[in-house]
Amino acid sequence: MNRLWSRVGVRVASVSLLVAGAATGIYLGQDNEVQQQTAEAGTVARVAAVDDVQLLKQRQAEHAAARATRRAAEGDAAATAASAAKAAAGQAHKVETKAIAKKKADAEAAKKKAEEEAAKKDSDEGSGSTPEFTGDIPASCDEFSGNRATGCALMLDAGFKISQFSCLEKLWKKESGWNHKATNRSSGAYGIPQALPGKKMASAGSDWKSNPATQIEWGLGYIEGRYGTPCSAWGHSQDVGWY
Repeated sequence: MNRLWSRVGVRVASVSLLVAGAATGIYLGQDNEVQQQTAEAGTVARVAAVDDVQLLKQRQAEHAAARATRRAAEGDAAATAASAAKAAAGQAHKVETKAIAKKKADAEAAKKKAEEEAAKKDSDEGSGSTPEFTGDIPASCDEFSGNRATGCALMLDAGFKISQFSCLEKLWKKESGWNHKATNRSSGAYGIPQALPGKKMASAGSDWKSNPATQIEWGLGYIEGRYGTPCSAWGHSQDVGWY
């Protein structure tokens, strides 16, 4: 009986060991599978991480390239704008220069027209042709012509020496250029001696507007009465600018 139970016990123990071993094997097998799955998951995660890093780097590179392209485009746009602004400034300068030149030309044309109209008016005021001097021209006055020759002859007739004519010539050259129709627009002075007003010369003749001899006779009388001689009148003119 004891032997029988001993055998039964041994078998039971053996079976128990087998069952335990099987269970342990199952557990160990499961653990190995879990570990293998964990390892595989870790590998996948590492690969995914590497892929993410590469993707991030790729996106960073793309963004950098996009920024560089944008900066280049902005630079080109700025250069184009600067070039256009420079061209516009150059064109504006040309237009302005042309406008200034035109304005200057118009002003000169208007001035010339005004001078021509003034000359015509002076001619109309001194109506009729200029009377010729009928007196004798001394040999000492032969070097002169026109109104100067008349002035030289009349000065000698007035009792002045020929040496005075150089002063008279310069004085009336400065005043009127010996033009018997010369008019000072600002003051109204008129004629060879630039009488102010011109109608003062009517005391020497009614033809004072057109006759050089009448103007010269009046002018010599004015010089003699105020300065004594043509050279004294010229000296005063040199000192103060008028006589």
